[in-house]
Amino acid sequence: MRRFRRAIVAVLALALVAGAIYAIVAVLQRSETLVTERCTAVVGSESHELATDQAANASLITAISLKRGLPPRAASIALATAMQESRLRNINYGDDAGPDSRGLFQQRPSQGWGTEAQIMDPVYASNAFYDGLVKVPGYETMEITQAAQAVQRSAFPRAYAQHEPMGRAFASALTGHSASSLNCELRMPEAAGDPAAVVDELTTAFGTQAATVQGRTIQLELTGTQAWAVAHWAVANAKALSITQVDVAGQTWNREKRDGWQAGAASSDAVTITVSAPTT
Repeated sequence: MRRFRRAIVAVLALALVAGAIYAIVAVLQRSETLVTERCTAVVGSESHELATDQAANASLITAISLKRGLPPRAASIALATAMQESRLRNINYGDDAGPDSRGLFQQRPSQGWGTEAQIMDPVYASNAFYDGLVKVPGYETMEITQAAQAVQRSAFPRAYAQHEPMGRAFASALTGHSASSLNCELRMPEAAGDPAAVVDELTTAFGTQAATVQGRTIQLELTGTQAWAVAHWAVANAKALSITQVDVAGQTWNREKRDGWQAGAASSDAVTITVSAPTT
């Protein structure tokens, strides 16, 4: 009898421990603090990851290539170059080889790239890089190392090659040529979003957009690759702009669900971007 009682007590104790562990795991899974914020581009069998600030810079560089009417290859070259030069961050320092290098592309005032203030402007720096790239005959079919080196004249020309797969994946997603291929896993916003700020940033990146703002949503009448370019841009900038949902071509990206692109809103010729509501 005593053995039976001890067995019952042991089973109950194990059940309590298991229940406690389950409760703790459930709480941890819902905890915002445990979310590793990151953005991923998946093209074919390849998956490449960037931090959220890197992805936002990549989206601007790519959008500017689209605004200029350049082929996706130009964006691939630019992204690989910026990753090698600055880790896709707008840094205000150089290195021993170029102490006055600055910005996303580590351009140097002493080599005629512009003033330090200009080079630290990501829009100016991106355009300056593309100005140099389009002057390179046949850059569209060159190896990335050759094309990048023709523009940058780096002391380490072969280093660009290691970033080619990443550049190609994010360029394919951010130019809209690979639908539903860019996802960012993010914590929920701490502040309300501003639709006007989203429109301003869209205009900076892509040029003037015919956007309709209603409440917390921005709607743009776009189709095809252009629609997916803007939709992926919105996901890449969701952290900074407090974007919570993006709808395009019958698919939805929802920040809270963190399950990537899923079947969602009915298919329409529009991109709808929703920002977070004011906290109460």
